[in-house]
Amino acid sequence: MSSSTHTPAPTAGATRWSRRTWGLLITLCVVLFLDGLDVSMIGVALPSIGAELDLSTPTLQWLISGYVLGYGGLLLVGGRTADLLGRRRVFLIALAVFAAASLLGGLVSSGPLLIATRFIKGLAAAFTAPTGLSIITTNFAEGPARNKALSIYTVFGAGGYSSGLLFGGLMTGVGWRWTFLLPVPIALLALVAASFVVPRDEPAQEGGHDLLGALTSGAAMLLLVYTVVSAPEAGWASARTVLSFVGVAALFVAFVTIERRIAHPLVRLGILRKGTLVRASIAIVAVGGSYFSWQFIVTLFFQDALGWSPLQLALALLPIGLMVTLSAIFSDRLVDRFGTGPIIAVTMAVMALGYVLFVVGLDTTPSYAAMLLPTLILIGIGWVGFPAINIQATSGIEDDEQGLAAGVLQTSMQVGAAIVLAVTTAIIASGTTGATGATAATTPGAVLDGFRPGLVFAAAVSAAGALVAIAGLALERRGSRRTASEPAADLEPALVDAA
Repeated sequence: MSSSTHTPAPTAGATRWSRRTWGLLITLCVVLFLDGLDVSMIGVALPSIGAELDLSTPTLQWLISGYVLGYGGLLLVGGRTADLLGRRRVFLIALAVFAAASLLGGLVSSGPLLIATRFIKGLAAAFTAPTGLSIITTNFAEGPARNKALSIYTVFGAGGYSSGLLFGGLMTGVGWRWTFLLPVPIALLALVAASFVVPRDEPAQEGGHDLLGALTSGAAMLLLVYTVVSAPEAGWASARTVLSFVGVAALFVAFVTIERRIAHPLVRLGILRKGTLVRASIAIVAVGGSYFSWQFIVTLFFQDALGWSPLQLALALLPIGLMVTLSAIFSDRLVDRFGTGPIIAVTMAVMALGYVLFVVGLDTTPSYAAMLLPTLILIGIGWVGFPAINIQATSGIEDDEQGLAAGVLQTSMQVGAAIVLAVTTAIIASGTTGATGATAATTPGAVLDGFRPGLVFAAAVSAAGALVAIAGLALERRGSRRTASEPAADLEPALVDAA
């Protein structure tokens, strides 16, 4: 049963959209832009925050990890909640919470309170992100209109992340609190606009009472993200980490058991058998995990070892953001012409090639024109396929499960990227602590030797994702050929009978 009595406006499926349709899309894009902006701005401001509030490095990391904990931990619940309680209602409430937490974060002077505001913002984003995506997929008809809308939408998300590096450098120069306060007026304007342009919808008539499913799935995801993020510090083989993983497994078993037996489950497990959704989820883990790990290492190496400023690094990485933004012009046309499978396979393969080039060519005196810029171009081409991943994940999904599909995809992105980054951190930690002597530990060459295994791992993750995408494309084409041959085969008996 559909979760909404609203039907897409005719203009949403037409070539030319009305002002209201554009207003809806731009409002949702601005909110996603804020999510990306917030994450990258805080990363640049961490040293200033630590100096003023006297926070240790492990504590500072929780300003990032706290956000990921709330965001990745409740994305699945957030998407399904929007289906069950009404997308407009959930979106407006979550956006208001995001604005309030941003304001509070800019005013507090306590490390624990600052981390708490980051966790709350992550929780809010766990509801706005999948809800915004499901609002698009239920208001733009599947096909060219939805492809165009999703291309623009995902570009805003990536653009927010790349813009946050620049804004973070500028705002930190004024004062780190402005990295928290800057999103507040933007979020409030988006909230006002959303109250006018987001269509009203009705909650689902069935399925809103799976409290145990919500509790077990939310607890499982929260514990998983917490365990992965804290494992490098506690030790992957420590009793705490092992017991935490056992707890995660037990919660997931309980969740699956509940969903199989309850009349109206929070998550219909059958959706996980949707091949396009599974392949898109694997692709987004590979793209996000490899890139965030690569950027994490690049940030540390170029700033700490080579002495680049945050603004210098942000400007150096700007070509990726520009390529992603420009891809909005043509990415939907590429999908309309070639389909999602070929676009994802090609762009992910090119992205993996970029990481390999970086691993092979990086030294302590890197040339921007000869090594770094070609790498950035290849990685940027990889991000051009990001809209196609979103389109593939939500294609063929019923309206009343669009939020669930969006939640699955974005949970894969956040949790998968957190896991890949945690493994990368553990790899480079073991490499850097293996160096002996003060000189070996501080020279750029020694730092690069410690970081290179992490770069290799990031490249391997990207390459594995590309191979899965290529294999999925081959299976897709084989299935298409089989489907095309079946009608002809069915006609043969009829022709014999007619003769």
